[in-house]
Amino acid sequence: MKANVEIYTWSSCPFCLRAKALLEEKDTLFTEYCIDGDEEARTQMAQRARGGRSLPQIFINDRHIGGCDDLYALEAQGKLDPLLQEGAAAN
Repeated sequence: MKANVEIYTWSSCPFCLRAKALLEEKDTLFTEYCIDGDEEARTQMAQRARGGRSLPQIFINDRHIGGCDDLYALEAQGKLDPLLQEGAAAN
């Protein structure tokens, strides 16, 4: 079972586009929540992201990963692929 990946975005955010591009490059299916101008959705995202209000905010199997730089850091450390292979039941 593959990981459950969720990403909160703004449609024109360059960091959001980069994060999605990396996930797509890895053939990872993800659920995108485009919250353009929706302050209520942003507040809900921030609660889930331990106060993080910048975009994107990325979650893998309900674990808060952080933003675009955090996702790319995991990739550079060789830690992203194992996370993407973990099924939700593994956590």
